[in-house]
Amino acid sequence: MTESPHYDDYDVIIIGTGAGGGTLAHRLAPTGRRVLLLERGGYLPRERDNWDSTAVFVKGKYRAPEFWYDKHGNSFPPEVNYYVGGNTKFYGAALFRLRPEDFGVLRHHDGVSPAWPLSYEDLEPYYTQAEHLYLVHGSHGEDPTEGVVSGQYRHPPVAHEPRIQQLSDDLEKQGLHPFHLPIGVNLEQDGDGRATHSSVCIRCDRVDGFPCLVRGKSDAQVICVEPALEHPNVDLVTHARVTRLETDAAGRSVTTVVAELADGTEARFSSHLVAVACGAVNTAALLLASAGDRHPDGLANSSGVVGRHYMRHNNMALMAVSKEPNDTRFQKTLALHDWYLGADDWEYPLGGIQMLGKSDAEQIHGEAPRWAGAVTPQMPFEVLAHHAVDFWLCGEDLPDPGNRVTLDRDGGIHLALDEGNNITALNRLRHKLQGMLGRLGMHEHHLLPHSLYLHKGMPIGATAHQAGTVRFGHDPATSALDVNCKAHDLDNLYVVDTSFFPSIGAVNPSLTAIANALRVGDHLAERLSG
Repeated sequence: MTESPHYDDYDVIIIGTGAGGGTLAHRLAPTGRRVLLLERGGYLPRERDNWDSTAVFVKGKYRAPEFWYDKHGNSFPPEVNYYVGGNTKFYGAALFRLRPEDFGVLRHHDGVSPAWPLSYEDLEPYYTQAEHLYLVHGSHGEDPTEGVVSGQYRHPPVAHEPRIQQLSDDLEKQGLHPFHLPIGVNLEQDGDGRATHSSVCIRCDRVDGFPCLVRGKSDAQVICVEPALEHPNVDLVTHARVTRLETDAAGRSVTTVVAELADGTEARFSSHLVAVACGAVNTAALLLASAGDRHPDGLANSSGVVGRHYMRHNNMALMAVSKEPNDTRFQKTLALHDWYLGADDWEYPLGGIQMLGKSDAEQIHGEAPRWAGAVTPQMPFEVLAHHAVDFWLCGEDLPDPGNRVTLDRDGGIHLALDEGNNITALNRLRHKLQGMLGRLGMHEHHLLPHSLYLHKGMPIGATAHQAGTVRFGHDPATSALDVNCKAHDLDNLYVVDTSFFPSIGAVNPSLTAIANALRVGDHLAERLSG
C-alpha cells in the first residue's frame, strides 16, 4: 500500500476558511509563522447564476450535495456551502454585536440562557477591530440596547431608500427606536446615498443570500483569506476534507490532521497547533470521528458535551405587502431591537427584527405553493413582488443537551433538534409586527412566510446560524474548551467557529465569531512567540 504524503513544517493548521478560520489566518499571517489553511471546498465559481434567484434559492445550486439525518432517521439537505470563505459567501453580512446582557444569565419564558466565561467588556475591543476589518457600515448610538463601544464604525450607515426611510419614520412615530442595520459591504456613497463611480459595492438587490459577483460583500475570502495568502508563510489547500485528527500516545496533543484530497487520496499534515473551524455541526462531527484509545468518546469530549447544546436561532422570514410600491433595491438597512430584552406586556426577551434582501418575482413564484389562498388573485406575483417588504425575525434558541450532533457507524451526521424550544417568544415578536402593519403603510392581513429564503424544506434544514456544539467554559466537567477556546483535554487543539458559544443571543452570530477569532489569534501569536 502506498504511504500517504506527510507535510509537517507548519506552526498552525486551520481547518476551515469561514468567519472563524479565515479571520484567524488573517490575524496570524503577519507573525511570519507557517500557517496552513485546509478547505473542504474550492473557490466559488464566478458566474451569472451567482445572482440568479432560481439558481440560488429555488434550485439551491451552490448548496453542498449532501444529506444529514434527523432524530427519526429521516434525511434532509442542510443549508451548508463548502467554498473558500465558508458560509460567509452566502451570508447577508449583517454584523451585530451580542448585547451585554447576552453574556450573563438571561431568563427566558422557556428556560435560561447561561452566562459566558468572559464578559462583553472582554470581547468589546475585538468587536471594534472586527467591525473595522470587515468594513461594517453603521452608526453606534442609534440602538438603545447596544453596549458601550470603544470606537465608532469607520464607515457611515448604508442610507435608507425612500420606502425604508418611510418605514423608519413610521416606527419612530410608534415610539420605537429603529436603527441602521450594521452591514459589511465595500461601499462608498455619494450625498444622496447612491454608490459612487468608484465604489466596489453597487447597492444592488442581490446583497442577501447571494454570493457577490463584484466582491462588494465582506466575506471571509475577500476580507481575510486572500490578504493572508499574500504572505509567503501562509498556504491554502482546497478540496481537502479533513476526516480525522490523530493524537500522540498519551492523548495530550494532536499530531496529525488527516485529509482526503480531490483525487480521493489521503494526505497527512502536522503542526504545533491545530485550530478547527468547520462550522458547529461539522466541527463536532470531526471531533467525534477522531475517537481513539485515549479519547473513546471523541476528542475534547471527556465532559460529554461535544455535539450537544446545538443552537440555530428561532427565525422567521416574512413578507409584508406595502400599500404603496416598494422600489427599494438595497433593502437590508434597518433593524429594531425595542423588544430584544422584553416588552411592556412580556417580561422575557422577544428578539430582534431586521430587513431582508428585497424579494423578486422569481422568489415569490417559488413560494407560490406555500401561499395558496393567502393572496388574492387580483394581485399577480409581479405586482406582489413590487409591493413586498421583507422582514427577518430572530429569537434566541436556548441550549439544550438533547439538541445534539451524533454520528452513525458509516459516519453519517445525525442532528437531533427540538423545534419548539423557546418558540413562544418568536410568535409574540411576530404578533408585535403584525399588529403594527396598518400603521406602517402595509396591508394588515398579509404577512406571508418566506420559507424559501431560509433554504429549507423543513425547519431543521435551516443551519445558517448553527452554534454551540463545543462550548467553552471554566469547568472541564461541563465544557469542552477553556476561555481561550483550547480544548481542556489537549494541549494544542483550538476551536474558532461558533461551536464555542454557550448561548446564541438573538442576533446573527458572525461578528462574534470574527471577534473571537481575532482574540484567539492574539493568544496563539503570543503562545508561538514564547
